[in-house]
Amino acid sequence: MTINTIAINQQMDDFDGYHSVWLFGYGSLIYKADFPYLERRPASISGWTRRFWQGSHDHRGTPEAPGRVVTLIEHAGATCHGMAYLITPEVFAHLDHREKNGYLRLATPITFADGHSELGLVYIAMPDNDAYLGAASELEIARHIASSAGPSGPNADYLNLLAHALRDMGQSDPHVFAIEQHLASFDKAD
Repeated sequence: MTINTIAINQQMDDFDGYHSVWLFGYGSLIYKADFPYLERRPASISGWTRRFWQGSHDHRGTPEAPGRVVTLIEHAGATCHGMAYLITPEVFAHLDHREKNGYLRLATPITFADGHSELGLVYIAMPDNDAYLGAASELEIARHIASSAGPSGPNADYLNLLAHALRDMGQSDPHVFAIEQHLASFDKAD
């Protein structure tokens, strides 16, 4: 599979004919909604866990030195908390471009705080995409993030903004917070 997934995502027809669709964001989509939306609500999806296992060649790194950003990994019994946006199909073009570095649209049930669930979509970078970096210790991931930057800025900003957004939502993510703690320890050591 190639890194650029725009053409593949444009073929998804699960929501053809819909006037609006819920989009689940679990990474930068939580804190950076650079697209129009009709409604924004905290939400979660089940069976997935957030991990800094995807390479970023276009936002938080470069093709020569990719940064690390989050994707979702299937994990039975897990719940991933994030933000859901009610969007119109016209927004897909922007999102497909933004998430082109290995992310594919996937239809999934999205659950809201009141227990109500709706079918929506999420962008996930699966392990078979060319930008996938895979598992590493949280310390190794923090070292990688500390030394990465791209057109959207330092990789550390992405991590810190995500951690801050999760705290603002009242959500815990041990993986994200452990990497954040390692990164902070590097700053103290300097």
